[in-house]
Amino acid sequence: MRPVYFLLLGVHIGVALGLWPLPRSLRTGTSTIRLAPDFHIDIDVARPPADLEQAVSRTKAFLKNDKLGRLVVGRGAEDSEALQHAELLESLRLSLTHGAPVRSITDEARLAIGTRREEYELHIPVDGTAATLVANSTLGLLRGLTTFEQLWYEWSDHIYTVEAPISITDSPGYPFRGFMLDTARNFFPVSDIKRTLDAMSWVKMSQFHWHVVDSQSFPLEVPGFTDLASKGAYSSSMVYSPSDVQDIVSYAGARGIDVMIEIDTPGHTAIISAAHPEHVACAQASPWSTFANEPPAGQLRLASATTTNFTANLLAAVARMSPSTLLSTGGDELNIECYAQDPETQADLKATNRTLEQALDVFTRTTHAAIRAEGKTPAVWEEMVLEHNVTLGNDTIVMVWISSANAAAVAAKNFRIVHGPSDFFYLDCGAGEWIGDDVANSWCDPFKTWQKSYTFDPLANISAFQAHLVLGGEQLLWTEQSGPENLDSIVWPRAASSAEVFWSGPGGNLSAALPRLHDVAFRMRQRGVKAIQLQPMWCALHPGQCNIDS
Repeated sequence: MRPVYFLLLGVHIGVALGLWPLPRSLRTGTSTIRLAPDFHIDIDVARPPADLEQAVSRTKAFLKNDKLGRLVVGRGAEDSEALQHAELLESLRLSLTHGAPVRSITDEARLAIGTRREEYELHIPVDGTAATLVANSTLGLLRGLTTFEQLWYEWSDHIYTVEAPISITDSPGYPFRGFMLDTARNFFPVSDIKRTLDAMSWVKMSQFHWHVVDSQSFPLEVPGFTDLASKGAYSSSMVYSPSDVQDIVSYAGARGIDVMIEIDTPGHTAIISAAHPEHVACAQASPWSTFANEPPAGQLRLASATTTNFTANLLAAVARMSPSTLLSTGGDELNIECYAQDPETQADLKATNRTLEQALDVFTRTTHAAIRAEGKTPAVWEEMVLEHNVTLGNDTIVMVWISSANAAAVAAKNFRIVHGPSDFFYLDCGAGEWIGDDVANSWCDPFKTWQKSYTFDPLANISAFQAHLVLGGEQLLWTEQSGPENLDSIVWPRAASSAEVFWSGPGGNLSAALPRLHDVAFRMRQRGVKAIQLQPMWCALHPGQCNIDS
């Protein structure tokens, strides 16, 4: 995937410019126009899909209810006179390019990664004639509607912009623009996940990576394997039923987001021992630090044919729960000492005359074959490529997490990459160590600011020949110290920083980005997402004056 760098042509840049991510090409003027009281959005698409009509309804509701004043001193009072003489915009017309297929937003969002069409063109005239939004797909129309919503502010019951005419041609640099949520260490109700999906859609994120289970809990009710949740969830009220999963993936799809479920194997699986102790080595072993990266200890007996088949069948059942073409099988932080001290594993290795690495290869080939049979492409953590000698399909997606420096080594092996390095994108870092009797900082401190993630270069140390392997990236929230209580504030608006990096391309100016990111946070709060403040409000109303050199 070739990166796209934004181009601002003939642009008047003012503090009212609240677009995020920044479009590829943008022209604005300096005239004020306002929405007519009977402003309407026309869908010039034959038999428009229901989710496109719903997207239009959401846009109209946001235009009416955002009631966001411009982030300037007076919050727009200075615009009063111009508003008295402003032209009225009566309508926005949506259409698809000639010959474009008419599919639902949901279906477009679930296409194989790299084949989704998200480009659009938006034109808003200054003379009050109809605005137009044209795209090659309903997904592109959704992205354009998201941009349209960000252009408008409210003062004294007027909904207006001071930057007409506006002309935008836009498309993403990378198809994978994601956020990962861990729902195993602490549980998040469906409503919290939906609110997060809403916020993701407002900054044009495309992929929800759902790390749904881990060693601490198994909150996913899997058909045919219901005992894993009944015995492995924190409580019966902290379970995602198949209908909950369908609800979440449908909600995401209508907002242009694909859902990649992750079932981490063979490590991070201690909780499976609650239902099936026969499949788990060193379950609850002590001291846990000898047998795992964090408590509780326990991982699947990968050398066992019975356990391998059990895992393959489990992953296949999970694959059938989600319409995405992607499924992550994890593969990180495998603890060798756990297997060295497990009599059953050692007996299986001896009986088959295999090394642990050879057994891991068989385990991986078997489990990946099972999900491929269900139409899924596997995703794995970087250790499966860089630390182990296992057979992976050439289309396997590798998620780089330990260090941004490791992406080059993955690219050298010719695997597709999703960036999620802890040194840039881990949202949980900076809260100190959570281990009960340890007063040290956590392993990934310090706190990863939005400025840090915004400076990420997806192609650092990646050759031009390898650039096509980079699919994009994601910011991640591991939830040892997070729950519904702080979900919004720890994620937003920081996670929006990577959304722009992977849509607009790297190299954005921090000082120019900050006023727009303030705008994102203020608008999110208007919509019910409790995004954290980035600075004192004085700074938000005086762009640039809180810079170190101002």
